[in-house]
Amino acid sequence: MSCRAASIARAWLGTPYRHQASVRGEGADCLGLVRGVWRELVGGEPEPTPSYPADWAEVGGEETLLAAARRWLKEKPVAEAKVGDVLMFRMAAGCPVKHCAILSDLGGAEARMIHAYWGRAVVESWMGVWWRRRLVAAFGWPAEGQGDD
Repeated sequence: MSCRAASIARAWLGTPYRHQASVRGEGADCLGLVRGVWRELVGGEPEPTPSYPADWAEVGGEETLLAAARRWLKEKPVAEAKVGDVLMFRMAAGCPVKHCAILSDLGGAEARMIHAYWGRAVVESWMGVWWRRRLVAAFGWPAEGQGDD
């Protein structure tokens, strides 16, 4: 299932960045990308996504995104992440998790990820040192381990 998740995420490449959106080709933020992949991979979204301002993590200080991932995805050690898994990032030390991506390639010196890049679009990026320092959690999809990989 994980490789399929990466393939689905690739279909979102070029989708413009739009805060709170989750429509392939029309607009998505980082959570919207994961929600869109969920819908195609798993089915209907498991809970409604509340409205959130762009600075929600800085203002609220709660682990809202990480807590939701723990409710619906299968957490695993970051070192065991594989292609198609959902990755979670803290943009600054001491702040809640605020960014998510889908691991798209483990190859070579640096892994790659697909994510909605603020102000741009859904892109596939190298996971350089800057991103690796901020990576705090990895998750598999709920049906993983049932022969769909």
